[in-house]
Amino acid sequence: MKLQENYPLKDITTFHARVYATEYTEFASAAELKSILSSPSIIGKPFMILGGGSNVLFTGDYGGVIIRNVIKGIEELKEEDGSVYIRANGGEKWHDFVLYCVSNNYGGVENLSLIPGTVGAGPIQNIGAYGVELKDTLYEVEAMNINTYEIKKFSNADCKFGYRESIFKGEQKGMYVILAVTFKLVKNPEKVNVSYGTISKELEDSGISNPTIADVSRAVIKIRSSKLPDPAKLGNAGSFFKNPIIDNYVFEKLKEKFPDIVFFPAHHGHTKLAAGWLIEQCGWKGKRIGDAGVHKDQALVLVNYGDATGKEIYDLSTKVIESVKEKFGIELEREVNMV
Repeated sequence: MKLQENYPLKDITTFHARVYATEYTEFASAAELKSILSSPSIIGKPFMILGGGSNVLFTGDYGGVIIRNVIKGIEELKEEDGSVYIRANGGEKWHDFVLYCVSNNYGGVENLSLIPGTVGAGPIQNIGAYGVELKDTLYEVEAMNINTYEIKKFSNADCKFGYRESIFKGEQKGMYVILAVTFKLVKNPEKVNVSYGTISKELEDSGISNPTIADVSRAVIKIRSSKLPDPAKLGNAGSFFKNPIIDNYVFEKLKEKFPDIVFFPAHHGHTKLAAGWLIEQCGWKGKRIGDAGVHKDQALVLVNYGDATGKEIYDLSTKVIESVKEKFGIELEREVNMV
């Protein structure tokens, strides 16, 4: 194990903020992770596991050890009753995994195309987009306990998934490192999920009436590319805030006051609001404070125009939350993890 000191995190996090870790190392296998966690040079120090760095904002230098997951590999485990079980290691890029599935005509994750980050980070957040969530296809998670080094398998139910939530983000936060994820996908699917309106419109505009999963993936990539900035060109972490879910009676009162409010059906007795719309109504879309800003095309995305610090981006998010609370009485929740 090699520890690198005063390690810059700018190029391994998608916000590209000027922050440093006291020490840095990485692991390419479960054995290497165990060796790192049990090393005398690590024990007693604060540490953090990092994947693609796409859902985290460091508000200052990290006074500990960043341990990065770079375990690669995708394998097909078995086929059963029209389904195929695919195991992907945690260090694989999520989008590369999706493209692998699409190229082999394994359906279920195509709507999640172009989401940044790694496979290992996906279950923590229960990533979702365009009418699909990771929990819809996840079969099993393999994770290492950071204290006992035991590798435990979590079923879909064990993960306790919710909207952008899981056991790994809740009651077991920081207790496990996800090594691999197995998905149950549909082999050669005849049906695709185009329930999300923008996908249907994109396919219709392209003259596609009987879409394949490859068609859906291309449509999602085109839509995301048109709405969301490329982190390689403009620092960001995608959606910075969660879409708030409120009781229906609260929603009805809001709708009386704001008839054009954008909303979606949620679980029984609740309505999901479009956080981007709320932010835009408060005048934040395209606004910039120094090098920290709200994206000009999608108000849900905060961006680093060049040399913003993590604290400056965090402070901007606080101002956004305060103004939405003042105007709508709704308190936005950050989706991005703060460190």
